[in-house]
Amino acid sequence: MGSARERGVAGDTFAKLLRGHASARGGRAAFRHKDLGLWQTWTWAQVYDETRALAAGLLALGLERGETLAIVGANRPRLYWSITAAQMVGAIPAPFYADAVADELATLLDHSRASVVVAQDQEQVDKILSTRDRLPGVRRILYDEPRGLDGADEPGLAPLEAVMAKGRAALRDGAIASDLDRRIDEGRGSDPSVILYTSGTTGRSKGVVLTAERCIAAARDTVAFDRLTDRDEVLAYLPLAWVGDHYLNYAQGYVAGFCMACPESADTAENDLREIGPTFHFAPPRVFEALLTRVQIRMEDAGAVKKWLYRRFMDVAKRWGEAIANGENVPVFARLAYAFGDLVIYAPLKNALGFSRIRVAYTAGEAIGSDLFAFYRSIGLNLKQLYGQTEAFLYVTAQADGAVRSDAVGPPAPHVELRIAPDGEVQFKSPGQFVGYFREPDKTAEALTEDGWVRTGDAGFFEPDGQLKIVDRARDVGRLAGGQLFAPKYIENKLKFFPNIREAVAIGDGRDFVAAMINIELASVGNWAERNAIAYASYQELAAHPRVAAMIEAHVDAVNLALSREPMMAGAQIRRFLILPKELDADDGELTRTQKVRRRFIAERYAPLIDGLYAGATEASIAAEITYEDGRKGKLSGTARIVDVLLHPKGAQARAA
Repeated sequence: MGSARERGVAGDTFAKLLRGHASARGGRAAFRHKDLGLWQTWTWAQVYDETRALAAGLLALGLERGETLAIVGANRPRLYWSITAAQMVGAIPAPFYADAVADELATLLDHSRASVVVAQDQEQVDKILSTRDRLPGVRRILYDEPRGLDGADEPGLAPLEAVMAKGRAALRDGAIASDLDRRIDEGRGSDPSVILYTSGTTGRSKGVVLTAERCIAAARDTVAFDRLTDRDEVLAYLPLAWVGDHYLNYAQGYVAGFCMACPESADTAENDLREIGPTFHFAPPRVFEALLTRVQIRMEDAGAVKKWLYRRFMDVAKRWGEAIANGENVPVFARLAYAFGDLVIYAPLKNALGFSRIRVAYTAGEAIGSDLFAFYRSIGLNLKQLYGQTEAFLYVTAQADGAVRSDAVGPPAPHVELRIAPDGEVQFKSPGQFVGYFREPDKTAEALTEDGWVRTGDAGFFEPDGQLKIVDRARDVGRLAGGQLFAPKYIENKLKFFPNIREAVAIGDGRDFVAAMINIELASVGNWAERNAIAYASYQELAAHPRVAAMIEAHVDAVNLALSREPMMAGAQIRRFLILPKELDADDGELTRTQKVRRRFIAERYAPLIDGLYAGATEASIAAEITYEDGRKGKLSGTARIVDVLLHPKGAQARAA
């Protein structure tokens, strides 16, 4: 069970948990934030005082129980405290993505019925002010960072610090302090705790309403599962509006009492990760892919000796690393070789990535390529998979230490019930299960079965060892015209293992063969181009270069070879592909804010390219609307070369070079 110091505290709301930590471990670090190159730290006692001041300030502004307080911005201590302050007074916090464009943000603010908005900085304030005529319910806009906003004269606009100062002054009145304490005491675990909006892969995002007691119950289960304590530390860099951040950082942090460190910015997150050295870490596959890409790029530029050592000992890690990590019997010579490799390669590499102190790491959100997963586990990172949904408050499955597989996502998480419906859909009941979609009872009813199970929309099955295997989104799994199974995400993830491929969209349902549209990874391919004296001025130019097409063709051929060795997927090899002349972008509606592909939207936008792939054309042209960072619209035109790829027979061996 651990000492009282290591255990969490009692409470059925997050406000009560914060109060408990202030009492039980008031002097321990609760939050850190890097600003202007320096780390600032707040203890649990200080966080409680700051949050109470903010809550009192919000009450003075007229925020009422049941109203919605929106939070817009990146990971900042005061934005997290705003969530808890709203919960203290009985309001409902609703965080939104910092990179949402003004129109998208206005739609969600209106749907959530936000009356007060806490914004990070001028960028977020400007987006709200530009659409304020559509937001009659927004009475107050509070901002954390004053740069560019000093002297701004807009009705209801005020610095967050001023609101907190008023709250501090108000709390000197014993009656007001007692009233706030009463509100915290009267908070019920069954009260709505937060509204988290889904990614919206099939349409407008839905507001998932979660209660405090269910959130806390789920977090307690996983804190115990991974043995998290108040001595752990995380880098809170995930989007504030995503369920992963609210669960893995906020909920688990408030349950276990560990420290949340906020990076200076998204651009400095990698450096900040190295400085903090977290002990618990989560990253989606895209982040692990990007890190591996950078490692591979650096190794291409390394000296001959270093390059030889890296390749030699990565071969050792590839052969023995996972077996050692899983506690399997490994020959003595292999352990010695691995130990020496750890000294000269693996440990320095983990240190360079900021992974030296990590005890537990997870990935989820998209399936991760088996080779990518094996790479990190082979160098000694305890990387595991989980499968989750916003409606479950994240965890549906989780892998235990020593029972880790790359091709499955684990058995049910603690106290989660799972079943596979007759049509193959995964369904669950969980401790953190949502109570409904905000203002959408019809959508809530659609998400639930008659007997109360939640429909995930994912197709999957159980392996003999009890681990769940997700095939794809149920609606996306299809068949080729000849009847062969077509699982697009499965194919896409194999393509995205290659560091030169950033994104891929596979097409094939109801068609004669599989085709793919590919985004190159600009950093990786750009580095290759520089080494090979290939001049280019833009992504579009590089994507159209014939040598880049040849490089990607080799990757597609390797994926086809792998597919040919899988009986269920051998008929779904890629016959034709093209490299898109633009990068898929969430601002253009092509990806969700969590970087998931919006297939229907892409099928409509890129219909001319898809028609070219299936019409036997050698190239196809497209004119697409793009959105700039400031919200302005523009047009991008381009032509993509279409490449034919040879298919491998079932169970094929690699072709001779």
